Amino acid sequence: MRIGLNDLLKNFPKRLEDSHKGTYGKILNIAGSKYFPGAAILSSLSALKVGAGYVTLACPEQIAQSIISYCPDITILPLQSENTGIIDINSVKILSEYITKFDVISVGSGLTTELCTQNFIVDFLGSVQKPVIIDADGLNAIAAQNFNKLPQQTIITPHPMELSRLLNISVKEIQSEREKFAISASKKYNCITVLKGKNTIVTDGFDIYVNTTGNSALAKAGSGDVLTGIISGLYAQSGKLFDSAAFGTYIHGLAADIAISEFTEYGLLASELLRFIPKAIEKIIGFLKA
Repeated sequence: MRIGLNDLLKNFPKRLEDSHKGTYGKILNIAGSKYFPGAAILSSLSALKVGAGYVTLACPEQIAQSIISYCPDITILPLQSENTGIIDINSVKILSEYITKFDVISVGSGLTTELCTQNFIVDFLGSVQKPVIIDADGLNAIAAQNFNKLPQQTIITPHPMELSRLLNISVKEIQSEREKFAISASKKYNCITVLKGKNTIVTDGFDIYVNTTGNSALAKAGSGDVLTGIISGLYAQSGKLFDSAAFGTYIHGLAADIAISEFTEYGLLASELLRFIPKAIEKIIGFLKA
């Protein structure tokens, strides 16, 4: 079944006058490394920008202080590891003590493809029983380790190359039949797939939403991290997996469409995209009132 924007608007998260940060969900974002601290920041802040109440970033302790200095809006769970600045399997036990506090988990942004991190990711995913959004190096680990037992409520957000690794099919073939292979991924991994690119596709293997917002400004490092945060932030508020994935792609693209009037498609940075998420939401609120 084809899902349209009007279907999504019916379930857009509402704000309540009598509410607190817990009302709008708690997110655990497992992200970042000594190589990619920015990915951790982008994927955390974007969740707050879209309305989530609380974000905790689980990251290597070696980068924790610099992130706190840059961004006081998120809380930090420092993870010790034998590999300086890279999350490894020792972190699974630490995280297991905190997971029950959160409504949703995002994992993968900026984690690296080191074997020790891949082992952490598959071990963690094999044991967690919470809704999970998996991006970037989380997907690379799944493909490299041939792991397909994902948590029951999972969203994966591959770009065509990542989907190529997950399905062992060429990028050219995927791009020639994007809907077909997005559906294949959802059925193989029993999850919702967000196949990024022009007209991003969201599917659970049956229903399909094809996004119409966005432009080439999003073809830049960090944009995918922002999308991950937007989706996790929407889920934290609504508890609706498909709607959060679909609406997340819409807001992400709409923010870029608004931003290029100031930055052009050449000059927009992922960090600047954050500022336009509220402007995109303002436009959506206008749709709801119309």
